[in-house]
Amino acid sequence: MPVTTIQPGHGRVVVRNDGFQNVFSELSAAYPLKLLSPSLPSSNLSIVYMLSYGGGLVGGDRMQMTAEVLDGARLALLSQGSTKVFKTRPGRRLSASVEKDPTTTQKLEVRVSPGSALLLLPDPVTCFRDAKYHQIQTFHLAKDSSAILLDWITSGRKSLGEEWVFSRYYSLNEVWVDGRRIARDATLLEERHAPDGTLCPRTLSETMAPYSCYANVIMYGELFQKTCLGLSTAYNAITVFKQPAPPALVWSMSSICDGKGCIVRVAAKETEDVKVWLGQALSDLEGVLGVDVYRRAFT
Repeated sequence: MPVTTIQPGHGRVVVRNDGFQNVFSELSAAYPLKLLSPSLPSSNLSIVYMLSYGGGLVGGDRMQMTAEVLDGARLALLSQGSTKVFKTRPGRRLSASVEKDPTTTQKLEVRVSPGSALLLLPDPVTCFRDAKYHQIQTFHLAKDSSAILLDWITSGRKSLGEEWVFSRYYSLNEVWVDGRRIARDATLLEERHAPDGTLCPRTLSETMAPYSCYANVIMYGELFQKTCLGLSTAYNAITVFKQPAPPALVWSMSSICDGKGCIVRVAAKETEDVKVWLGQALSDLEGVLGVDVYRRAFT
């Protein structure tokens, strides 16, 4: 059989359950994207770590990944450490087109068949000073499949005094069920520059203050109904009082698709606080992922 050539920065995952265990019919990637799948004792759960050589992405990198989850398989997509987006700089990499556009882009498209499940639980994106980052993620689900999708961003390298000083961040997540879009979540963060002779607008850092980490979670399907119900109960029990200062962490939730799913939003002054909150709020996932995988995702 002829060997299929993979474009630089592209990756593909196809996993199915053969009735006894999960089997990858394809797991491939090309520099600077790297995909690793450790073995697990579970018969229907597989993990794929999405990594980049050099510990991050450079201006102009183009990453594109597709995945299919079939025949009752469950796939968890994780990362090791935050996705670091370095500032634009001269040079050229195999997947880069810096001369044309210094924006780093990542595209992910996943299809989940009936009875299967996707768990997208990466670490947050961290954009360095002057970086430009675009992320587009599209998920095609069947009516009786399940998915949980975590998308979050930090303010940058706080230890170096970099907070919300990247140039542009854009993230778009779309979820479709049997061809009908049930969720479209877009985030655009960028510095605004005032025309000559006008008042200077607030900086991005001032706009995002006092929080340094924002997270969105989209859930759909029977596998995560208990989690959505628990969060809904907790959210409806919240009593709002006037406070002299913003709290260290705030969160909200809303139901989607006639209660078959939900969207949760979290913001906190520290990234670790968001991670701890997610670990507690999504504790039901331990029964889906297993103790070891759950701890890898949230500790």
